[in-house]
Amino acid sequence: MKKFLIIFAIFVFAPLCTLAAESVVPEYVSIEYNNTFGLYQAPNEIVIYKEPDESSNLVHSISWIGSQIFPEAVKPNELFVVYLPEKNLGLLAVTDETEDWVEVIYNNRTGSRGWIKKDDPYRFMSWIMFYNMYGRKYGLRLLKESPSFVKELYSSTEENAQIVGTINVPQKINLTAIRGNWALVSVFDIDKTPKTGYVRWRSDKGVKFYFPDMK
Repeated sequence: MKKFLIIFAIFVFAPLCTLAAESVVPEYVSIEYNNTFGLYQAPNEIVIYKEPDESSNLVHSISWIGSQIFPEAVKPNELFVVYLPEKNLGLLAVTDETEDWVEVIYNNRTGSRGWIKKDDPYRFMSWIMFYNMYGRKYGLRLLKESPSFVKELYSSTEENAQIVGTINVPQKINLTAIRGNWALVSVFDIDKTPKTGYVRWRSDKGVKFYFPDMK
């Protein structure tokens, strides 16, 4: 009941935050989320503690639903890795996990971290789980400033495997499977010719070159 009243109050009392109306999905290659385990689907009430213990200090409390976030000072691009307000979907980067808690980055600009008590075990997704779920649903997008070598399609998940094609101007990249740091994809390029092979979706250090083309 308390949760409902807080969310209701956001609608009634909090003015619409213009910045919050914009979706957030990674577009450029970044080292920002390299040392992370995966993503956590944020509940509408985000309560963040200093330690994985409800008796520890309360670090932050954020209420959000759709395009509205409270406090208004919280910017969606600083809070979320992925934010789709029309779907009421916000995903936080996870840096550590226990059976009952996840440590998340709640400010991407400062790198500030804190712990959220899990209210649903299925909210946490490893990166591979996330790609398998959302990459298969939406397809993949080649991030801007990706090195040219990640456009090569290989016959297998080996660096010395045969190159079977090159991605030029992809119209659609369908994900079939994730194999470690490799992704089996089917690509429809600008020439409309389908191509299939393995691409490097991330480096050995965790730098991501492709990301689910979430809309």
